[in-house]
Amino acid sequence: MKIIGITGTLGAGKGTIVDYLTTHHGFKHFSVRGYLINIIKARGEEVNRDSLTYTANALRAQNSPSFIAEELFKEAMQSGTNCIIESIRTVGEVNALKEKGNFYLFSVDSDRKIRYERIVKRASETDRISFETFSDNEEREMNSTDPNKQNLSACMNLADYHFTNNGTFEELYRQVDQAIEQTLSVNGM
Repeated sequence: MKIIGITGTLGAGKGTIVDYLTTHHGFKHFSVRGYLINIIKARGEEVNRDSLTYTANALRAQNSPSFIAEELFKEAMQSGTNCIIESIRTVGEVNALKEKGNFYLFSVDSDRKIRYERIVKRASETDRISFETFSDNEEREMNSTDPNKQNLSACMNLADYHFTNNGTFEELYRQVDQAIEQTLSVNGM
């Protein structure tokens, strides 16, 4: 059993990779976003990027920088199958999960303008923002020195496999297939 975490910039294709791994490689999906949305809705609060970020940061500050990812890792281990955890955003999460073994981190990025166009088309409840807000959100999440807050840049640097997603789905899928082939062959399957 292998567990893959995925990190990357906003709108880079994390969800596309998750969809591909679940439909073509049989992975089970565990979502940090879904975990947080359940908590926010249970509190009767509005779901948006700020409430997601605030809730995640608060949970990490109250428990540990790796708390959310470790909760999802426990669920993944109980599933008994290959799993993907979307999306890893703190160095503490990466380090804690790598210590557990059978964990690999995938990172995806693409050009900022392409990513913004993707989120506008996606139009989820957290994506209805201007390019300026999109850019500001990304800058805030890229390089925090607070271990309880997002540091996408550092997480991406710790990834075992890096994907660039400026092209077609097929180009991205080829990169993912190569990484999966290498990952699943490590220590056998």
